Amino acid sequence: MYSSPPAGMATHPDTRPASRIDELIPEERAVYATLKPERLPQHVAIIMDGNGRWAGRRSLKRFLGHQQGAKAVQCVTETAACIGLPWLTLYALSLENNLRRPRAEVSFLMRLLKTYLDDNIARMMKNNIRLRCIGRIHDLPPDVQAKMRDAEEATLRNTGTTLTLALNYGARSELVDAFRRLAEEVRSKRLNPERITEEDIHRHLYTAHMPDPDLLIRTSGELRVSNFLLWQIAYTEIFVTERFWPDFRGIHLLEAIAAFQRRERRYGAIGEDGGEVEENPERIKIAVS
Repeated sequence: MYSSPPAGMATHPDTRPASRIDELIPEERAVYATLKPERLPQHVAIIMDGNGRWAGRRSLKRFLGHQQGAKAVQCVTETAACIGLPWLTLYALSLENNLRRPRAEVSFLMRLLKTYLDDNIARMMKNNIRLRCIGRIHDLPPDVQAKMRDAEEATLRNTGTTLTLALNYGARSELVDAFRRLAEEVRSKRLNPERITEEDIHRHLYTAHMPDPDLLIRTSGELRVSNFLLWQIAYTEIFVTERFWPDFRGIHLLEAIAAFQRRERRYGAIGEDGGEVEENPERIKIAVS
């Protein structure tokens, strides 16, 4: 059962890309057959976690975990495109990772990102995938920024799944940036501070062009959101899997969507099993023991 989103919550029209179910592998088609196509999420966000531990469990160097993680991105994105998922957002590099990880590891991640973009633009075009990047992109190396711009421009006219990579991203820094732009509107007298609404904040977020996530997936079993889309996930359903990201594939995305469809989304309302509503609460005696 789905309730309507709360008044004032940002919504976007459900303009779902055409699906290509026949291109799923047999195992994926079997899971997809259990889903209700009309109740597919519009936006799935994923915290891709566990590359280093995947490598550690195999006595491998961490960079091999990141390489396998890039393969998982390719597989999951193409499955999303096949089922007509409008929006897929991946937490690729947090601002904290960029600041606190060893420089050699961050440098490798930048090279891996450039290679991923070079190698996958043709596949994105074939799958009608549009690429977007969010975060404090201006703080990344200039050659990385150039590759990202090239990939965004090359896929700009694609009309299928929008793949958004969150790079050098932190939700608190996103809110700081949004509040700074709001402050500039107030300073220039384009906005009355007493009339600021949630929608005013929303339109200054990096994600203003997309709907809030319906489903947030976190791999590796960690039970935290790690400063990811804090504003946007207010009513998002969360799915956690013990599977490390390098082992995550399209079939696991479909299994997460199946779990999502078994839930009741209430947006703060009373659910079907929430008990009877008292029509005249004034007559109820309150007892405190």
